[in-house]
Amino acid sequence: MIAEEGQYRAWMIAALAGDSGAYQALLSALARHLRAYYARRVGPADAEDLVQETLIAIHTRRATYDTSQPFTAWVYGIARYKLIDEFRRAKKRASVSLDDAPELFAHDEAEAASAKRDVEKLLGRLPAARAALVRAAKIEGLSTRELSARTGLSESAVKVGVHRALKSLSGKLGEDDEDR
Repeated sequence: MIAEEGQYRAWMIAALAGDSGAYQALLSALARHLRAYYARRVGPADAEDLVQETLIAIHTRRATYDTSQPFTAWVYGIARYKLIDEFRRAKKRASVSLDDAPELFAHDEAEAASAKRDVEKLLGRLPAARAALVRAAKIEGLSTRELSARTGLSESAVKVGVHRALKSLSGKLGEDDEDR
């Protein structure tokens, strides 16, 4: 769903503004992704019920979506909780045969590699110094104090630099949405 983030977010924002066509397009597209997500985890027979429950949850909680945040992360959170609820309801434990382990980990590595490429592409749109601040603070998880010691900047300058870099990225993503 990463590739569709911009389109989904645009549809959701339009839907929140009252565009029923955008809302219909959003729900149809999400249904396809949710169906595949659930089918891999609970099988096709139970997937459709979970898809419908998730779409209802998205509909009832749509006002809680923060338009400044990634849309797919918000949807994933809802889908994940619906899946956990299903496992609890059915008293199931997610398990994978050891024979399936290589396939399971290969899939996770592919998603992680794809996400890393996307993040690096985004960071490439920033000046090198700002990209380095964001990478160290948000990806490596350095504290403001550690980053200050590493860069020689004051803690306040580090905070401001990271904030401005993230704001700049947000603005660049907004420009991309408008270009589509």
